[in-house]
Amino acid sequence: MKMRNLASIRDNLLLCLSRRSFSCLSVCMHVHVFYYLGELNDSLCYALGAGPLFDVSEDSDYVHTLLSKAIDEYVSLRSKAAESSNEAAMVDPRLEAIVERMLDKCIMDGKYQQAMGIAIECRRLDKLEEAITRSDNVHGTLAYSINVSHSFVYRREYRQEVLRLLVKVYEKLPSPDYLSICQCLMFLDEPGGVANILERLLRSENKEDALLAFQIAFDLVENEHQAFLLNVRDRLSALKSLPSESVQPGYSDPATAQNENSTAPEDVQMTDESSAVTKSVHEADPKEVMYAERLTKIKGILSGETSIQLTLQFLFSYNKSDLLILKTIKQSVEMRNSVCHSATIYANAIMHAGTTVDTFLRDNLDWLSRATNWAKFSATAGLGVIHRGHLQQGRSLMAPYLPQGGAAGGGSPYSEGGALYALGLIHANHGEDIKQFLRDSLRGTNVEVIQHGACLGLGLAALGTADEEIYDDIKTVLYTDSAVAGEAAGISMGLLMVGTASEKASEMLAYAHETQHEKIIRGLALGIALTVYGREEEADTLIEQMTRDQDPILRYGGMYALALAYRGTANNKAIRQLLHFAVSDVSDDVRRTAVLALGFVLYSEPEQVSAALPHLCWCGVIDIYFSFYPMFF
Repeated sequence: MKMRNLASIRDNLLLCLSRRSFSCLSVCMHVHVFYYLGELNDSLCYALGAGPLFDVSEDSDYVHTLLSKAIDEYVSLRSKAAESSNEAAMVDPRLEAIVERMLDKCIMDGKYQQAMGIAIECRRLDKLEEAITRSDNVHGTLAYSINVSHSFVYRREYRQEVLRLLVKVYEKLPSPDYLSICQCLMFLDEPGGVANILERLLRSENKEDALLAFQIAFDLVENEHQAFLLNVRDRLSALKSLPSESVQPGYSDPATAQNENSTAPEDVQMTDESSAVTKSVHEADPKEVMYAERLTKIKGILSGETSIQLTLQFLFSYNKSDLLILKTIKQSVEMRNSVCHSATIYANAIMHAGTTVDTFLRDNLDWLSRATNWAKFSATAGLGVIHRGHLQQGRSLMAPYLPQGGAAGGGSPYSEGGALYALGLIHANHGEDIKQFLRDSLRGTNVEVIQHGACLGLGLAALGTADEEIYDDIKTVLYTDSAVAGEAAGISMGLLMVGTASEKASEMLAYAHETQHEKIIRGLALGIALTVYGREEEADTLIEQMTRDQDPILRYGGMYALALAYRGTANNKAIRQLLHFAVSDVSDDVRRTAVLALGFVLYSEPEQVSAALPHLCWCGVIDIYFSFYPMFF
């Protein structure tokens, strides 16, 4: 290798001598001298002046090292320019020329993935597009680019730019991958684009296109982004429809009988809805009739009802929970031990979550009635966990426990509050049919326990919808300054605005500074953290305010804000901040939450957790050592 490097030096020197270019000769000498001295910055500086004499295609350690240095420098300059919102910031054109020559060489040699990786890192979307379009397998390179953008692009704004470019390239293909396009559009929060694609596929006379539209809808539903899905569905609803007399959707009888358990979910087939379609002979267009049938089905999918019913059917059919375990636990627990009594109720709820099987509770009503106060609230709310997704019969199942007429009835307020919370759990992320009832219940009572349950239920039912009217209802409860109801109101506001980075967070933070109730401050701290879910650098200003606050509860909320804003990104900046607070904050709660938040940030790269935690353990050992130090002297 050394002989090859010496030969390269000799060739460059001879070329300079043949051209009588003594300045070039000096530059080449300096490049190699500084390289072998280990002064890479100076070597790169002279390499930029060497022009074409610096051959990027040369296979030597010298060239590879300087190319790596050049790319790192170029990436750094481009990143700083982007972060300062000054894309026109000066980058040495000679440095840019070297990087472009390197990218062109990768593309010419067929190293498309390498070229795409460098282009994405260097923020050269023009070269990224060129590498994709010139590759032998465009669909494969596009899929690779999507994976790289999600795994290695840490700035959300730039990731969106990459995804927009990929959507543009996808749309230019003779046979676009609509599934991937819609996934990208969902990350870009562009429901209009998804609705247009679904309409195009639904109106196609090709049955395969309609099936693809249904598959896209199912894939979108898996992400459980309620606000986005409702936007897509509503845009489809506004499309051209048939005359009112031409299509009359109907419903067929259930396909099969259910198990004797009355709470078992109904068997659902995707083709059940709109199976009976009648056509007006003179007015109905056959294409519109076909589109109307498909539209009804896809709206059922986008609303989540189809997936939920199929999931319920699956969980009920394959429920393998062992009631003998619960019976043994119940018999082993001391009758007067309220903690163990509640724990047994929780265990039952978790064991039967989503199965609709509440046999254990029905068989032990006397034992269950021993629960008092908040234990009774939790026991009633546990029914919501068991019947999660049972949208059709959820309200009728909870009717015996609900406030009568939307207000407090003669029952226990803890049972009534728990029942409202249970309704939210049943309809979580799919609460269109129950939101109004929960709002009426919230406005119709002054009992703080019932308000507590109604706020939590309403937040879950309207998860992520950012509904202003619901927000105002919850804010009214918050401003009563009741500790019990206010804590739930703060959390509920966060659930309602989850992932929106709404300006409402500043309003919530201001009230947290005004109130004297720690419960309300804690609820608001968690709610504020929820509003910045997945927003990454957009949340930095709010996170900075919370983590520098004098109130340890708000700093505790700041740790959760960091965790949720950068969840799964393995962002170095977020990790550094969390490690700093984990060892330096004066509050035990803040330090504990900072360590917990590391799990949120690093869940996509769990191997890094084991690398970070030894440093925390080391600090803990040192603290223990110094605490015992005086005992030895």
